[in-house]
Amino acid sequence: MPAEWEPQTAIWLSWPHKRASWPGFFRPIPYKFAEIVATISRFQEVRINIAKPLQKRAWSLIEKANADLSKVTFYDHPTNDTWCRDHGPIFVKNDKTGEVAVTDWDYNAWGGKYPPFDKDNEIPPSIAKKLKMRRFEKKMVLEGGSIDVNGAGLLLTTEACLLHKNRNPDLTKEQIEQNLRDYLGVHTILWLGDGIIGDDTDGHIDDLSRFFREDGIVTVVETNKRDKNYKILQENLERLHMLRTPAKKKFKIVELPMPKPSFCDGQQLPASYANFLIINDAVLMPAFRQPKKDDEALEVLADCFPDREIIPIDCLDLVWGLGTLHCISQQQPA
Repeated sequence: MPAEWEPQTAIWLSWPHKRASWPGFFRPIPYKFAEIVATISRFQEVRINIAKPLQKRAWSLIEKANADLSKVTFYDHPTNDTWCRDHGPIFVKNDKTGEVAVTDWDYNAWGGKYPPFDKDNEIPPSIAKKLKMRRFEKKMVLEGGSIDVNGAGLLLTTEACLLHKNRNPDLTKEQIEQNLRDYLGVHTILWLGDGIIGDDTDGHIDDLSRFFREDGIVTVVETNKRDKNYKILQENLERLHMLRTPAKKKFKIVELPMPKPSFCDGQQLPASYANFLIINDAVLMPAFRQPKKDDEALEVLADCFPDREIIPIDCLDLVWGLGTLHCISQQQPA
């Protein structure tokens, strides 16, 4: 599995239509997706899973958002929901031949929380068939947001998610590790603990800690000791500092601020600057209408990715669905 900063052919999205994912706040979401499509289309192709009846209006919104329409393709793949990072294919690439293939894992909507998910489970085989790619199927629940790789054999994940009994209760930690090695071409699994407060995925890594280079990890930290995330993120930071590269060296650990807590209907939302999306020549960063914090996060990511444009995208409406830019997308390597 290539690192996200390696060259990409396209970004896959699944068009939003499930109003229950943004209870009472769905109206701005298709417009936000259109803005994201337009932004990505400046750099590369955007491929969208979208059922036929939704296509006319979606195309109109994307056109009005000034997307490069030559780089946008619709695929008549109906979905239950929009979280393509988790139900979409996890692509792998053969270093010797250059062949890109699809790995197809089981998806159960984060431990059966949001049924139905039958259509979402059909997305990887549908994409593999449409692109005429080989598909490697594995009967193990795995979401793309629960793992992060450095493209050189290391995979970062959390115990809270991958070892949760609502995913693979019949598998041991060792069996889960072996499946990741066998299907994603990694050799070392690096385990962190808990995810952030408000994250309904049981602790996805893409809201917590991300590789930004082979030996570098950027991680969110909370400075307010009264915040519920403070202790979780301090423990996470300690674990990161204890990790070692295959050469037995420390990783470069870069701290990324957390935004001030956002709430909706009394629920703390999983707003995190770690949910950024790396594309060709740019990084899309979730912003939360907190100018000081947003700017701080942008500066940190600009240091991590000096050769890429950092583009903030207002995600305050989007995060009411309990995810932002990385959660809605899946990259297809070139």
